[in-house]
Formats: sequence, structure tokens, C-alpha cells
Amino acid sequence: MEDKPAHDDLSFPRHGTQAGGEPFDTRVNRIVRQTLADQVYADLKELLLEGRAMPGERFTLRGLAGAIGTSPMPVREAVSRLAAENALEVLPNRAVRVPLMSRARFAELRLIRVSLEGLAAATAASQASAAEIAEIARFERLFATEREEAQPDGQRAMRNNKALHFTLYRAAHLPTLFQMIESLWLQIGPVLNLDFCAGPDRVRQGEAHIHHAALLRALEARDPEGARAALVADIWSAGDFILSRGILPD
Repeated sequence: MEDKPAHDDLSFPRHGTQAGGEPFDTRVNRIVRQTLADQVYADLKELLLEGRAMPGERFTLRGLAGAIGTSPMPVREAVSRLAAENALEVLPNRAVRVPLMSRARFAELRLIRVSLEGLAAATAASQASAAEIAEIARFERLFATEREEAQPDGQRAMRNNKALHFTLYRAAHLPTLFQMIESLWLQIGPVLNLDFCAGPDRVRQGEAHIHHAALLRALEARDPEGARAALVADIWSAGDFILSRGILPD
């Protein structure tokens, strides 16, 4: 009867290494670092999308890592990804900045947003499920309720506005279009601070609630062109206010 090979004769990697010679703990560390980098990226992205950072605001990798409670490496990787998406800038002194926005670039982005987000709204009017429309309606009510407060919270209004818009864009069920819109919002999100956070009166007196209500009516009526028109009016109205303040550099 043929003897079974001893354990040491099996061709398994020894001493915690793989065929390439990389220790197991090194491979695990890389997985953990990548997971942390993904989480930091997702958190920073949400902060920018919701407009919780101001144009020109600066931070350091080490300072952000300390605030998060992680090493600088995952933060550096996340920031590099966002810089590649034009959502952050890495300055020569290694500081990181939320990009400034010129009037010309803002106008360009608004024009592109009108086209892409208008398409998403029109498509959602025919493709959204009843549950998705109900979720859009929920955020529309939250936004309207915040507006009616004696002292509306601009940040909360902005979060509800972002949630309404992105629920709408997901409801179009066009993943490539959604990614393109998200890329635009990464750049435009901080500038929305200049609208919703202009003061409680701006939240009360702005026209967003009018356009949101018109958008919801169009979705419920399955009216693509009505949804497109309401969404475009919303983008255009907010943009006109921001441009009228004269605080974007030429």
C-alpha cells in the first residue's frame, strides 16, 4: 500500500507566505487598508454631495486622519480618488482644498446638469416604481416641513434636497447616467452651500419647494416632460440665486 505523503511534503506555502513570498499579515493589512480607504472615500464623497464643505475649505491628510481615527494612508488613497474626480485639490504644500468655483465653470456645470438631470427626471417619470415615487414624496415633505420652521436649518434642508434628487436619479434606472450626475454633484455640491446656507430667510423664500412639488405631481401623473421641466426649473432657479450673490470669482 502506497504511503500517504507527510504534511511537510504537501505544496502549501510555508511560514504564512504565498507563492509570491508575501506574508499573510501583509496581505491582510492591505485588505484592511483598502477597506478603510473605501469607507473614507464614501464618507468624504457624501460630505461633498450634501454640500457640507465650503468652496476653498482646507484640511491636511494628517488632521483628517486624526479626526477619523485612522492612519494617513487610507485618507491619502481616498483623497487621491476624489482629486481624480475634480472633487478635491491637493495643493503644493500637501494641504487638501475643496476647489473654488468660477462663475464660468459654474455656468458650464449648470448647463450640463440641466441636460443630464433633466433626462433622468423624464426617464424616472415612466420608469420609477410606486415605492420610489413614495420615497421622493417623503423627501419632498421633509424639505417643505423644514422650510416652514421658524428658523429653518439650511444644512438639513440641503440634505433633504440631495436625498430627493438622488432618489429621483436612481429611479431612472440608468446606472451610467447616475454615475455621470454623481460626478457633477461632487463638484457642485459645496457651491450649494451658497444657496441653502445663505440664511433661514433663503430657505423660506427660495423657490425649490415649488419646483419639488411640481416634480412630484409630474411623477405621479407619469408625465416625463413635466418632470423634466420642473427639475430644470429647480436647477436654473438655484443657479440664478447663487450667481446673483456675486461671490463666485470670475
